[in-house]
Parts: sequence; C-alpha cells; structure tokens
Amino acid sequence: MPLIIPQNLPAYTALGQENVFVMHCQRAESQQIRPLRILALNLMPTKIATETQLARLLANSPIQVELTLLHTASHAATHVAGEHLSAFYKTFDEVKDQRFDGMIITGAPVEKLPFEEVDYWPELCRIMEFSKTNVYSTLHVCWGAQAALYYHFGIQKELLPQKMFGVFPHRVTRPSNPLVRGFDEVFYAPHSRHTGVRRDQIEACGALRVLAESDEAGVYLMSTESGRQIFVTGHPEYEKYTLDAEYRRDVDKGLPIQPPKNYYPDDDPTKEPVYRWRAHAFLLYTNWLNYYVYQDTPYDLTQLARVEEH
Repeated sequence: MPLIIPQNLPAYTALGQENVFVMHCQRAESQQIRPLRILALNLMPTKIATETQLARLLANSPIQVELTLLHTASHAATHVAGEHLSAFYKTFDEVKDQRFDGMIITGAPVEKLPFEEVDYWPELCRIMEFSKTNVYSTLHVCWGAQAALYYHFGIQKELLPQKMFGVFPHRVTRPSNPLVRGFDEVFYAPHSRHTGVRRDQIEACGALRVLAESDEAGVYLMSTESGRQIFVTGHPEYEKYTLDAEYRRDVDKGLPIQPPKNYYPDDDPTKEPVYRWRAHAFLLYTNWLNYYVYQDTPYDLTQLARVEEH
C-alpha cells in the first residue's frame, strides 16, 4: 500500500523515480480505506532531505499511510524556504486538537546544549505531552530520543569523549519483541551524535526495555512494554551518502572530525561508502507501523487512551 503525500512535495517525485509506491491525496480520498495517520515533527535543518528519508521508509509498508509534517513555530528554520514550510508543514497549534495513529520526532543538531536552553524546548515539551494523549505510538530518533527520555523519565544525556560517528554492528537483546521481528542477530545502523545515554540509567527506570545495543555505540533501541513510546539513538533513516555529506561538511569547516567508522572501505574517505543498514531501517519502520500502530490503534481515534504514567 502507498504513502499518501501531496503530489507537489519534492519527496513525491524523488520517490516515484525510485519506484517507491506513493499516492497523492486526491486519489487516496477516492478509496474507502482509513489510512494510518502519521505525524512527523521534523527538527532537522535539512528539512527536505529528512522528510524524503522518512517518507521512503514509511512507503515500504503494505499499510496505507497518510503523512503530516510538523515544524516548530518557536524556531525559525534557516535551511529551507518559508514557502516550503507554508505549503507542506503544519504548526502544533494547527494539529493540537487532532489525533494520530503514530508520530515521529526526529533528531536535531542541538545535542551539546542543555535541553532547557534549546529555544523551542517549551514547545517541544507541549508536543511530547500531546503525544501521550493524542498519539497511539511515538517513535523518537537520535536527539529526539534523548529529549523524550529526559522529558518522560528524567534520564539525562551525557557528553561523549568524542563524536559517535559511523556505522556500527548491533545485536538484538530481546528477540521476542515484535519491533525486532525478522532482524538478523547482528545488524548495522548509523550514528552521528556527540551525546549518549547510559544503560544503567535506562535499567534503573524500570519502564523501559532495551531491544538492541552495540558494544561501541551503546544502547540503540528501547521501548516501553506497551510500545506506545519507542526510542532509537541512531539514524536508521539516513541515506547512503548522508554520513559522507556530514563528514565533508565538517572537513570544509576545519572541524576536528575523523572519517565515520566502518562506512568507507578500510575507513578511507576516497572510497565509495558501503550502504549496509538499508534493510534494517525498512524492517524497523515496517514493524513499528504493523505491530505497534496498525494492529493496536483503534479505528476510531477518539477512543485513544492516554499513555500510562510510570
């Protein structure tokens, strides 16, 4: 089944050229099917690239998905035209009375700042509180995961000795969980972050279950028992050349950056990077949509129950 997005959104043309099944809104409205309503809060400065990455993963599901893009009103985006935001994005005030089957909160390049010093932190807190009553299952990615772990459970992030940057092997730690159904025992996922969360704090929380982790990159995938709140510390949505672009951007700025680990053959940035996390990324998002959104969410979204307090 297709992903439903506006026909003039850049992702529509890009994904169509990749033979990804997308459907424009007018055609979807003619079908007697209720699509899953997914709200994506895009906090990344590279709005178009990120929305395309998320759309690609959501479109791989056999379930019809309607994607609504959200941006913060309290922070002015500088890397995308205002016309693009006006045409394709909503603000929280425009959706705060609506209900959604699922929600994605992306990462953001603000991880070195204390959470309370991020200029849109109060607005993000309102959105995360909204997710407990108006969303069935929320998927938090990278800094979005760290922010949610702090907001919901008081788990603080900590600065790493050096940037966690590269593609790392991970192992499944709870193979019976539906979110990791079909995962290889060892799978790869990219990371690009300066901060992390400690496993002992996650274990002490009691409400969280560690589903996958890496010896080098640490805890990767966590979930509450119900699956209403899911946390991913890496960037499975990244495309083949995203890490390459980040590396060359920092080199051009003269920043002290090492090539991303396990990404270029022999860690040599003159060689073509190896794209070896794509299947895992598709499976993660498909499992989320199927087992924690489609199978459990009520057909009538007004019947949504609040996420239980822990």
